[in-house]
Amino acid sequence: MRRNIVKEKSFGFAIKVVRLNQFLVTEKKEYVMSKQLLRSGTSVGAMVREAEHAETKKDFIHKMAIAQKEINESIYWLELLKETDYLSEEEFQTLSINALEIIKLITAIITTTKANIKN
Repeated sequence: MRRNIVKEKSFGFAIKVVRLNQFLVTEKKEYVMSKQLLRSGTSVGAMVREAEHAETKKDFIHKMAIAQKEINESIYWLELLKETDYLSEEEFQTLSINALEIIKLITAIITTTKANIKN
């Protein structure tokens, strides 16, 4: 069985987001932005998992596109948390690099799948 890199990375990202949420709530007493990040950051992997069992190629693309939007939203919340001093530069960089890797993978998957449908 082949490794599913985007599945692994999105799950790992979700774990980091959950741990970050726990830290932000308990240590920084930040509840609103961290909750938004928790929702979008864990949704990415859930949509990737849904896409695994898509009914059609178009359904697959649709689910991956939602995952793409969710990871993009997660990047927004990470940037906002950094700029409002809830995240250090180092904490931000670690999660941001992970998120950018995931968005690149998802974008490539969507592009390839669309090209394969046309052929």
